[in-house]
Amino acid sequence: MTLRIPILFVAAALTLGVAACGSDDDEQQAAASRPDPVAQVDQLSGRTTAVTLDGGFVEALTSLKLTPGPLGDASISKAGVASFPITGGNVTYYEPGSVSPFVQGEIDHAGAGLSLEGGGKRVELTDFVVDPGASVLTGKVTVDGEVAAESAPLFFLDGRTLNPLEVNGDGTAVLEGTTVKLKAEAAELLNSTFGVDALSEGLVIGVAKITINTSA
Repeated sequence: MTLRIPILFVAAALTLGVAACGSDDDEQQAAASRPDPVAQVDQLSGRTTAVTLDGGFVEALTSLKLTPGPLGDASISKAGVASFPITGGNVTYYEPGSVSPFVQGEIDHAGAGLSLEGGGKRVELTDFVVDPGASVLTGKVTVDGEVAAESAPLFFLDGRTLNPLEVNGDGTAVLEGTTVKLKAEAAELLNSTFGVDALSEGLVIGVAKITINTSA
């Protein structure tokens, strides 16, 4: 089996752009030269994405009088770890440097998310989808019960801090260390909703740890 997890490279977009301009022969040659993946899971069957919330992010929310909370099947521990069950997707992980992006696929988290509440306003961020090739986490945005966006870019996933893939004997694989940062679009929406200007692009949300089953 093989698997992927959040490590992302902006070069992925460039790779896709070049591929779109190539011929069928070019694509066939590229596929033939592609190395075998280190791990691959064609259908994810569970486990979690957990984010250890950064102290600076928690302090920012406190200063803005915004209260975070889990939604659906998500949870937030007393230690400040937000966990979201993985509900589907697929992952392929290549030896770093052999393919760009070296983590490919999609990790779905349907039915879970986070809420932010303050000043009589409530924002819900749900149904997260991790796209490692694009280094982004998207999600559904609801403001005071009204859907503002079905799929909006929420967080940038900085894989430069990622640890090597860890495959365990209990049938799981772990990718840990990706730094989660606020996207400009999410910062703008939150600032306008809550009437603040303190949330900015690049604000560190925390460090992610993705654990997946390597078999169904």
